[in-house]
Amino acid sequence: MIRESYRQYGDDELVKASLEGNKQAFGEIIARYKGMVARTVKGMLGDSVYSEDIGQDVFIKLYKSLPDFRGEAKLSTYIQKIAVNLTLNELKRRKRFFSMFTQAGNNEMYEYEIAAHDSEERRDAAEIVGKALKGMDPRFRIILTMRMLQGYSTRETAEILDLPIGTVLSRLSRAQEQLKGILNKL
Repeated sequence: MIRESYRQYGDDELVKASLEGNKQAFGEIIARYKGMVARTVKGMLGDSVYSEDIGQDVFIKLYKSLPDFRGEAKLSTYIQKIAVNLTLNELKRRKRFFSMFTQAGNNEMYEYEIAAHDSEERRDAAEIVGKALKGMDPRFRIILTMRMLQGYSTRETAEILDLPIGTVLSRLSRAQEQLKGILNKL
């Protein structure tokens, strides 16, 4: 049996083929967007088992909701919206769970200089930023992740999150302030 390659197909064609029951077409959607989903989820949750679970849940939810996809937005935007919503739900669940068992501790002050070329120091810097992101308010973390780490425009971020552009801009400003404060405490 010769497997048809769907790499050259557009998103609309992949959606149509997937709706007709073509698993290979849906597999191409997953291959095309799994990196984007991973960056979003890991940017908000960190690199954990939960991130992998949420990533899989995104594509399960996409598969189930594909008949409802009207094509008014790009498929990538639709998938990104699912990823953000599932991740925010996980963060809310965690917050309820951890608030019952944790108390805030004192953080010592450290200064970090990020080297531009040393890969070990870059990994350390990425770990520091990852820790800082975990400490942020989820409303600000998602904006910072999408705008600064994933490179979405303000308009795209607003569309994905169903927020006014002004709200995205103000939350981005607050997110940058919050990140700076957290980094100063690490």
